[in-house]
Amino acid sequence: MRSELENKRIVVTGGSGFLGRHIVSELENQGAESVFVPRSKEYDLRDMSQCMRVCERADIVIHLAAHVGGIGLNQQKPGELFYDNAIMGIQLIEAARRQKVAKLVVAGTICAYPKFTPVPFKEENLWEGYPEETNAPYGVAKKALLVQLQSYRAQYGLNGIFLLPVNLYGPHDNFDLNSSHVIPALIRKILEAKQSGLKEVVLWGDGSPSREFLFVEDCAKGIVAATLRYDGAEPVNLGNGREIRIRDLAELVCKELQYSGAIRWDSSKPNGQPRRCLDTRKAEEFFGFRAETPFDVGLRRTIDWYKSTLV
Repeated sequence: MRSELENKRIVVTGGSGFLGRHIVSELENQGAESVFVPRSKEYDLRDMSQCMRVCERADIVIHLAAHVGGIGLNQQKPGELFYDNAIMGIQLIEAARRQKVAKLVVAGTICAYPKFTPVPFKEENLWEGYPEETNAPYGVAKKALLVQLQSYRAQYGLNGIFLLPVNLYGPHDNFDLNSSHVIPALIRKILEAKQSGLKEVVLWGDGSPSREFLFVEDCAKGIVAATLRYDGAEPVNLGNGREIRIRDLAELVCKELQYSGAIRWDSSKPNGQPRRCLDTRKAEEFFGFRAETPFDVGLRRTIDWYKSTLV
């Protein structure tokens, strides 16, 4: 594996972000010597000329850059989330074609699946319904990139693959309550409640939905494995195939943080998609990926990392 990346010029958009920094690290672990991370201040991917610059002389492009957040952000800025994610991806794929990039890897989103997808989600279920309303603009924008990749493969021979990571968590996650996802939001809210001596924490929804979570380091390994070993047109799920109810997740975070207060669920707030759990067999079959980090271990590492940022 090391020799396969040694002389490749690799671009990772979003490479300084939560997932991106772990992918850059994994690429370097696998022997990559030339990894370029275009920063958004210098390379605005909503501008086609900047996309062309990013793809110039690249052998491999891994597209992670996204405008993304939790349910709150999706409710506040659906137009921005649709436009930014669609235009960045569409233009970058076109730029990769024009610049003759040998391999393009695009990270999609679990939000692309229909609201009522049979569990576990199989890749062929993607087109069987409309996504959950609160994150549909983001999900549809990302799913359109799959159509573009498959179209460009058919017409131009572009080797572009599309991966569907499930909800991620881990060190360097976004803990801003205005835009964070569920695990960092729970950790921050419950830790602050404990530190402030509050007797209860108010959480969104009713706690009944389930989610599957993939430790970010595992996801990085999966994406690099796909970069090296997968060249197919089919989208591929990345996950661990296990789900947990949000109510049970909240209780687990309380236990890890030794918070003994009550949890009050605000059912006036949306739950989001009822269930999320992936069928992950294709990732193992196509490029040998299987998640390794137990959830309790990953959660503890995430909590420890967040605490370390507060010192």
